[in-house]
Amino acid sequence: MTDEPRQPNILLVDDHRDIAGAIIEYLEHRGFAVDYAADGITGLHLAVTNPYDVIVLDIMMPGLDGLSVCRKLREEARIDTPLLMLTARDTLDDKITGLGAGADDYLVKPFEVRELEARISTLLRRHRRAVAREIYTVGDLTLDTGTLRVARGGQTLTLTPIGLKLLTVLMRASPRVVTRQQLEREVWGDLLPDSDTLRSHLYSLRKAIDKPFEHALLHTIAGAGYRLSDDDGR
Repeated sequence: MTDEPRQPNILLVDDHRDIAGAIIEYLEHRGFAVDYAADGITGLHLAVTNPYDVIVLDIMMPGLDGLSVCRKLREEARIDTPLLMLTARDTLDDKITGLGAGADDYLVKPFEVRELEARISTLLRRHRRAVAREIYTVGDLTLDTGTLRVARGGQTLTLTPIGLKLLTVLMRASPRVVTRQQLEREVWGDLLPDSDTLRSHLYSLRKAIDKPFEHALLHTIAGAGYRLSDDDGR
């Protein structure tokens, strides 16, 4: 006798109650369990106090907007639940801003609810593959994927959400070289940023993990990409 598969538990945060009602009705009919909040403060409270499989978060809300909620979840609560942002803004800069705040995907209004379901399902599959806790170590640098704690020499380091994603990719690949294209695809998917965006985030990452310490772990390999290793990078 096998156990019945658990219903995926979704948190929807959107102040447009008519849109939210249609989404909830559709998702519950498709086998999802949905909790709902009509404002950012309530949504943040629910996200911090309850376990969810995916959070669907509108950006434009009164009081605490979606970007602020996302940043608080990622940077303060250290919650890594997959997060999909909904917004009427469709410029590349807006999308990159949302992803930079810690979102995993981005859907522009108006949208077909079937596409929302497909994106939620993709996030669920991706997260289930990565859910097993792993601890990566390169030299005296460690990353605990369960707690999202980064430390070097026993000192806890604070990284931005994108910095944490970049470090995870680099540590997982270490000591292999990771190309610029691979890093961009892992962090931004198909929404590729301009050429300076990755460079800026890598500068911030290097400043956090290398600058306070005696020797560098993050190396630029000319014409190839980037490598995280406890040697001189050659």
